Amino acid sequence: MVEVTQVSPHGVWLLVRGEELFMPFDDFPWFRGASADAVSRIEEPVAGHLYWPDLDVDLGLETIRHPERFPLKSDA
Repeated sequence: MVEVTQVSPHGVWLLVRGEELFMPFDDFPWFRGASADAVSRIEEPVAGHLYWPDLDVDLGLETIRHPERFPLKSDA
């Protein structure tokens, strides 16, 4: 089971099969400014991957657990 438990001014709290995870907006900027409904609508299409269809964001659990290992990069 996967659910968003809280959206704070600093990020999003998730509960993934009993594991509490925090996604700070600095590391996961796609969620900043998104509606609570869009952030709360979350799917797990395959084990270890989460998908937010309203935001078209797909993240692996390892990315959420260790964002420092997967820094954001831009081609712009």
